Amino acid sequence: MVHAATPTTQPATPGPGLPPPLASPPTPSWSPLAGAKRILAPPSAVDTGLAHRLRQAADWLRRGGVVAYPTEAVYGLGCDPWNGPAVRRILAMKRRPEAKGLILIAAELAQLAPFVQWLEPTRMAEIFATWPGPHTWLLPARPETPVWLRGQHDTLAVRVIAHPLAAALCRAAGMALVSTSANRTSQTPARTALEVRLRLGATGGRVRAVPRATAADRRAYLQADYVLVGPCGGRAQCSSIRDGRTGHLLRG
Repeated sequence: MVHAATPTTQPATPGPGLPPPLASPPTPSWSPLAGAKRILAPPSAVDTGLAHRLRQAADWLRRGGVVAYPTEAVYGLGCDPWNGPAVRRILAMKRRPEAKGLILIAAELAQLAPFVQWLEPTRMAEIFATWPGPHTWLLPARPETPVWLRGQHDTLAVRVIAHPLAAALCRAAGMALVSTSANRTSQTPARTALEVRLRLGATGGRVRAVPRATAADRRAYLQADYVLVGPCGGRAQCSSIRDGRTGHLLRG
């Protein structure tokens, strides 16, 4: 919820049931971020049922699970980016090579800072001007950024997301999230919760989060643990991807 400014000194608070937004990182002296946009759930999306679903999804993420959630164009699969087994489980679900790398989404710049290095002021000014929004940028990965995120690259694809439910999930979990389309390689992306379940067999309820010997447990391992139901943003295409160093468009 975006609150109008008031003459009091009390800070604005988020809507009922949603966690407070993370504090914004200190504004670099070279970065023109004054008046930067912030993402908060609209009033119509703040209700008791949604708050409960966000808590469930965030709990799965913190425990190493995989959650499907809506983004600007399609449903994504997400997990804790520091959790290697969870990330590799998503790669197995999608049949995606680790070398290709993945995208991280966040609700705030502070959630991306542990993974990437900012570029020179002129480049970052262009990048910050597109966030929040459906624009993904390749930025230099920090040395500690895990290989299961960046793949064979020295960069990492990141964005501050504009979708209110996905942003609320990042805040509820207190972390940036892996974001890759909720479908197996060669399938068309899922745009509804039903399509997620048809493509991946996700039930929206609890399933095992570790591989086992039986065929049933193997199927559970290749399903999402939870589906956070909500509408996608209506975009026809997934986010654009650009090289942060050059601005070159890699995906339209």
